[in-house]
Amino acid sequence: MSNQRMNGYLKEIADICGISKNLTFHLARHTFATTVTLSNGVPIESVSKMLGHTSIRTTQIYAKVLEHKLSEDMNNLRLRMASTKQSG
Repeated sequence: MSNQRMNGYLKEIADICGISKNLTFHLARHTFATTVTLSNGVPIESVSKMLGHTSIRTTQIYAKVLEHKLSEDMNNLRLRMASTKQSG
């Protein structure tokens, strides 16, 4: 299926759902990389494979680290360090 045909289908879906944003296949890939995978703890190496990239650098362009994900990761690290300190 071509990008043009896929974008046409996405436009139809957006119209049916009342979404005014211009949905594209590129936007869908970006959303998948950031919102669906990285925000839910999937490692960037796995995301890279899912997107068919041969280089993680390519994935990093798509998959911007979201602020709340960074905050969540730092909080998890703090909790792990605190539990290690208590058990050691």
